Amino acid sequence: MKIWIDADACPRVIKEIIFRASERLSLPVLLVANKCLSKHNSKLIESIVVADGFDVADDYIAEHASPEDLVITADIPLAARIVANGGVALDPRGELYTEENVGERLSIRDLMMELRSEGFAQGGPGQFSLTDRQRFASSLDSMLTLMLRGKRPV
Repeated sequence: MKIWIDADACPRVIKEIIFRASERLSLPVLLVANKCLSKHNSKLIESIVVADGFDVADDYIAEHASPEDLVITADIPLAARIVANGGVALDPRGELYTEENVGERLSIRDLMMELRSEGFAQGGPGQFSLTDRQRFASSLDSMLTLMLRGKRPV
């Protein structure tokens, strides 16, 4: 089992939570981005730099992550691909992407993009809060506990 992080937009505080879990459980972490990332002191953490381009990091993760791995991403299309391939994806605010919710989230994302492009809506997700951080840490712990026992999150 590995933890994949769509690292381009993942908040630093979330990465730190994942790094601590990685050390505690001896799980490898793969950070994928299209730019150089800061160096890490752990042998369990690997940075993978992919070429610039639209969805290149997402494509890399989707192609290399196995159904036994956990993918951390805020990118809903990537999460949809992971879930469709039988994988497990968690967003940085602690919400598990499932077959039941990922299609709806993708539709809402597409609608909001269209509304923003037409000038009917502004902004994106709200500010990352302490509650978001705590919810993520709790969800990550639950996911890893289940997955290490060979069970699938529901």
